[in-house]
Amino acid sequence: MPTQEEVLAALRPVQDPELHRSIVDLDMVRGIRLDAGGRVAVTVALTVAGCPLRAEITDRVTKAVGALAGVTGVDVDLTVMTDDERAALKVRLQGQGGGAANSAGHEGHAHAANDAPQVIPFADPASRTRVLGLSSGKGGVGKSSVTVNLAVALQRQGHSVAILDADVYGFSIPKMLGLDQQPVVIDGMIVPPVAAGITVMSTGFLVADDQPVIWRGPMLHKALNQFLTDVYWGEPDFLLVDMPPGTGDVALSLAQFMPRTEVYVVTTPQPAAQRVAQRSALMARKVNLAVRGVIENMSWFTGDDGKRYEIFGAGGGQLLADDLGVALLGQVPLVTALRQGGDIGAPVTLTDPAGEASQAFDALATRVGSLGRGRIAHPELTIR
Repeated sequence: MPTQEEVLAALRPVQDPELHRSIVDLDMVRGIRLDAGGRVAVTVALTVAGCPLRAEITDRVTKAVGALAGVTGVDVDLTVMTDDERAALKVRLQGQGGGAANSAGHEGHAHAANDAPQVIPFADPASRTRVLGLSSGKGGVGKSSVTVNLAVALQRQGHSVAILDADVYGFSIPKMLGLDQQPVVIDGMIVPPVAAGITVMSTGFLVADDQPVIWRGPMLHKALNQFLTDVYWGEPDFLLVDMPPGTGDVALSLAQFMPRTEVYVVTTPQPAAQRVAQRSALMARKVNLAVRGVIENMSWFTGDDGKRYEIFGAGGGQLLADDLGVALLGQVPLVTALRQGGDIGAPVTLTDPAGEASQAFDALATRVGSLGRGRIAHPELTIR
């Protein structure tokens, strides 16, 4: 039989599926009992009653302990944290990054109703997260599907990835990822759900699918503020922001909240789309956001005869990239499975990883990753 210390060591690699931290480090393991005959009983405290991933936690604990020599069976007893324990957990998580922690400086600060400053972790110069803003001049160019599949491609390449669905009026990210799970709230801190290993926060979790979002600019600003300050994001390698089309309030708020955001402009091949997309890029530059590259979607369709048909014309993406003085980072073909995957919540990069579209997204993810940070901050350097 293993000792209690050996059981605890086996449980340390087990992560809470929502918080992505060890259940041992989060003080969720409340008891270990070694019974006769090789059975081990483990008591785990869940963050909230009715935790949607309780079965996943039970399975992870059972597999980790059951793999130890001498263990013939594992019993997992689930309990729930008290209000005080949840408050302590929130403080612990914020201290590890991803929450509204204290910070020096002024960049990336928001203000709550009582005018108390809240710090946006991604604006901290010490943050290792690259924030990628996916932008477009108009709707209908496939910006959201590009966001989802680029996120999956980055995750498949070993990066930790999160998506902020900032397209408040036209939110679609949860549906495209097949998410029907709601965020969990721990003492006022929102823990977003995870799909395909990607953390997601969206207005779609707050309103019904058929309910219109009728917000003026200040409400949009407030919602984006809450998504960035009240949500536990952890420290992903990449945060992809699916921005609304055009040059409206969300783009302005994003520039204020996270001035290190890298903007990637999504367009289609026809010159008319290129001219509209250019406005989005120039607006980003006017508010001092770095435009890093252009992504051309629906570039061609490959027929059964193996020939490429440029249904929407050609050259728009390269023309836009040349005008902006940046690179055309990728061209994504028009593939039926790409559209179908968005409709049924099964991204093509997961369902057909070797397909033509998936290869394009893999190449795009590699190029985006190789660019490095747009702006490198050195918090150790100060002006006296």
